[in-house]
Amino acid sequence: MIRTLIWFSYFWGFLFWHFPAIRKARVEAENLPLAERDELIASLPRRWARTLVKLTGSTVEVFGEEHIPKDRPVLFVSNHQGNFDVPILIGFIHKPKGFISKIEVKKMPIIGSYMEAMKCVFIDRKNKRQSVKAIQEGIKYLKDGHSLVIFPEGTRSKGKEIGEFKGGSFRLAVKSEVPIIPVTINGSYQIMEKNGFIMKPANVKVYVSDPIFIDDVKHLSMDELGQYVKTIIAKNLKNPGNSLK
Repeated sequence: MIRTLIWFSYFWGFLFWHFPAIRKARVEAENLPLAERDELIASLPRRWARTLVKLTGSTVEVFGEEHIPKDRPVLFVSNHQGNFDVPILIGFIHKPKGFISKIEVKKMPIIGSYMEAMKCVFIDRKNKRQSVKAIQEGIKYLKDGHSLVIFPEGTRSKGKEIGEFKGGSFRLAVKSEVPIIPVTINGSYQIMEKNGFIMKPANVKVYVSDPIFIDDVKHLSMDELGQYVKTIIAKNLKNPGNSLK
């Protein structure tokens, strides 16, 4: 319980204390080249996210990060085991990235401003027109050079099981023609979801598979592409590292 209280104190304390810094970084970044801009914006959230994970006593190992193209934007596609997936991806995969997130997160104090600075995209699943507009915004961000993360299950599995991948999620990559990077997160649910609201240490492993280039999968429908990516991610849950070359 004490660990959990310390965690929440840091969570909000860091955000409030460094809020002026993120606003300043947004202004300074406007005149920087895109790569430098994204790195400047990502530096504070990365430090925050890594500390959030460490405060739980957990460890994170990343395998295959060398598979991520350094000179172009990508769409990270990941399974979604728990609430800690977001800080794990922010803090332990270095490439700057935004997230496709539900619109409710945007309404949270301070957090919404940080996410806007990171070029996150917010989707209202109850509003079809807004959802379409948000996907179009995500496609534009990718074409402009910003990487994004999407959880095509749409919600946390709270365990090792992988839910259905929504094929429409992959329109982001197909329309922007950026590589898809399958990411397998194994063990993040053990930090919180397995224990209710109490945080406990866990050993989390993250597997980054080879890029999937759109030219190689153009013959697949959106649903088929979703199933193909899901199969790659699932292999690393059953046989860790199996899909890594």
